[in-house]
Amino acid sequence: MSVAKNSVICRWVLAFCAALVRWYDGSLLAAGLRGVGQVLRRAWPESVFGRSWQNSMAVDVIRREGVLSRAWRHSILCRGLTTLISLPTILLQWIYRKGRLVLEDSVAVHIFLSIAEQTPLLVGWVMLGVMVVPYEAWNNAYSLTGFVLCLCLTVFAGVRKPDFRLSLAAIGPWLMAFAGAVVLAWYLSADRAESTRHLSFHLTCMLCVLVLVTTVERREHLVRLLAVSSLAMTVMSCMGFYQRASGIEVDPKLVDMSLDLNKGMPGRVFAFYENPNAFGEVLLMLLPLSFVLILCARTWWGKSLAFVSTVLGCGAIAMTYSRAAWIGLVAALFLFLFLWNKKLIPVIILLGLVGTFFLPDTVSNRILSIFSSHDTSTSSRFPYYQAAWRFIKHNTLLGGGLGSDVVRDLIKRGNYFTGSDVFIHCHNVYLQVWCETGLVGIFTLVAGVLWTIRQGARAVGNALCSRQTRLVVAGAVSALLGAMVCGIADYIWNYPRVMLIFWFVAGIALAGIRLAAREAREAA
Repeated sequence: MSVAKNSVICRWVLAFCAALVRWYDGSLLAAGLRGVGQVLRRAWPESVFGRSWQNSMAVDVIRREGVLSRAWRHSILCRGLTTLISLPTILLQWIYRKGRLVLEDSVAVHIFLSIAEQTPLLVGWVMLGVMVVPYEAWNNAYSLTGFVLCLCLTVFAGVRKPDFRLSLAAIGPWLMAFAGAVVLAWYLSADRAESTRHLSFHLTCMLCVLVLVTTVERREHLVRLLAVSSLAMTVMSCMGFYQRASGIEVDPKLVDMSLDLNKGMPGRVFAFYENPNAFGEVLLMLLPLSFVLILCARTWWGKSLAFVSTVLGCGAIAMTYSRAAWIGLVAALFLFLFLWNKKLIPVIILLGLVGTFFLPDTVSNRILSIFSSHDTSTSSRFPYYQAAWRFIKHNTLLGGGLGSDVVRDLIKRGNYFTGSDVFIHCHNVYLQVWCETGLVGIFTLVAGVLWTIRQGARAVGNALCSRQTRLVVAGAVSALLGAMVCGIADYIWNYPRVMLIFWFVAGIALAGIRLAAREAREAA
């Protein structure tokens, strides 16, 4: 700390920032924005739209807990499954009670159980490895092994807590149904051997969610998970900047160089993920968490590091030139503002419109290419969508089997794909999940994500919860929505690591919702 204070560079930077703030406070731009914000804040509550929104059915639906949610928590199925998967913990609790006099005096037992009770920290370290290990060195067995270890520690974490059980109630009925649809798709698969490999990817994600919703018991756990995510994004973003500085050749498979708008565009960075779209999807899901950490951190250095991570992440996602990720990030931003402070939405829209004039030409041209019918990277997706719909018409209810490889082989066998490229996946998460798991799978997935967002909105609106918990929930559900919007134009689960990060964010949201409910009960 003393070194930083005495540093000439730090003094220069702080002096520059202070001068910039003083200039902005007295500038015409700041005065204009403040005036616009005050007008909008006064006008919105009394406007026709403001009054109609406050009295609308949408607000009532968000605020009111559904019948299914209430029934699931106390249902025989939920309690039976919870008891079944918690049998190892129940057995260990019985052994601990019988040998309490001996076990309580054991230093080794005390140390081991204390470590087991810090399982959320281990989850963070596992996810750090998932995010930053280079693609060439990664094996998906690492993440499965890591979360099996986390589950084992979770079982031991409840030994000294008589009421401790693995929590299925917090996951909700729809996501539990989706897990069942995944297992059913594996069992009914046209190629069960190939589906088994993909089942291991889904099993890793299930373990991640289960461990998080069970072991996160304090706000500090959530903040630490956000800190690990922010650290990982800093590392991968620095890798992206390094790739840009080193120079990357433009891949014609990823960019249509025949289009005038794309001329002069540099190579797209991908960091540790082989594909720039996958890297963009990861940044899309982590940026809301890093931004929330700026608001949640209680120390100036924590806020500073989170701010640096967010800035680096924004620069890296720009260099991926992933249009779907950009659109998803905008959707995530608006949901976060809607949940946290709706009055800022008009101001952000105004700033966004002004900011478009300062975008680099390559970025603005890439945005404009979304609306170009001549861009082959966009138009080439339609044959994939058509092939998926043809396949779904013949396999509507149950799908073809778990895994993109199984669906690809079945589409090739049925001659459903008529495009000039090779069919790999549907380039749409909804179509791909439908092809793999059938109507039940896609319905329960969409319902599960919407249920999580709705429960998150209820938690954010509960003033009895702590500010930190509500912020984390708002950031996590916003990231989920952004990912699902991005999934309209791409299959965001094509890479198992990206799928695991998606469910890691979902686990943080569900754990935060569970913690918010407990805080509200204690405060009441």
